[in-house]
Amino acid sequence: MPKAKKPPRTPPPVDVNEAHALVTDIDHITAAFKGDVRDLEAAIGMYMVGRIVGWKVLVLIHNKRTIRKYEEILGINIREAFQPETELSDKSIAYAVVQKLGNFWKAVSGELKDDELKERRSELAL
Repeated sequence: MPKAKKPPRTPPPVDVNEAHALVTDIDHITAAFKGDVRDLEAAIGMYMVGRIVGWKVLVLIHNKRTIRKYEEILGINIREAFQPETELSDKSIAYAVVQKLGNFWKAVSGELKDDELKERRSELAL
């Protein structure tokens, strides 16, 4: 018998005032930004994804230097701006693999040498 499809999970709703503040912040960051627009675009993307999946996923998919660069562009610290994990953290295949392997910090530091983790680090399960 075929499995029934699960309904897609959705991020928690965003309050209108919170959404307005977010867009206003991004507008100000963009207006003040000087540099390669690809870095700005990537930093904004990291911010939007981080809100949904948490900072632990960001640490798995970006290196420290990239995170620092994007934090500087955005004027944030990801560990203060985002929850460590969310209900949707496991959409990151790398995060799901790390959960199975059991030690997040060993995976981040490179101590865990798992081929699946390396291959699928930046994929999101849809």
